[in-house]
Amino acid sequence: MNMISFLMLLGFALAAFAAGFTGAVFRPGEWYKRLDKPAWRPPDQLFAPVWTLLYAMIALSGWLVWRAGELSDAALPLTVYTLQLILNAAWSPIFFGLHRVDLAFFEIILLWLSIAATIVLFYPISPGAAVLLLPYLAWVSFASALNFAIWRRNPFAVRF
Repeated sequence: MNMISFLMLLGFALAAFAAGFTGAVFRPGEWYKRLDKPAWRPPDQLFAPVWTLLYAMIALSGWLVWRAGELSDAALPLTVYTLQLILNAAWSPIFFGLHRVDLAFFEIILLWLSIAATIVLFYPISPGAAVLLLPYLAWVSFASALNFAIWRRNPFAVRF
């Protein structure tokens, strides 16, 4: 791997983990602890390691497309990739910061759609990059169901 390739991999890693940084800033806290949550919710300790692995896979996926594609071929896929990182970064401030479980649900649906679009756009350029995003899509699918269940169980818990 040459220096430019290494620096781009580092850049993709920084971008992915920067998206995850909002989750470290906007933490569950007492408000979240008081919410009625479904029994199938995983323990809080599981989220950080899962997201760490997912962000590493997201970074590697973007880098593989950058490396494999011509700029003209990769421009749209990497733009959608950037959009999904922005949507990923926005969820924690909406859910945990604003306490808007309802808005967070609609936002996570947009995130899910952007991840699915990224996978579809990545596949022709780098099938491996697309496959690396499948666990992310699965986890966000689960998180969407959890977000919805929490919203349904706590319809008056949102701040207006």
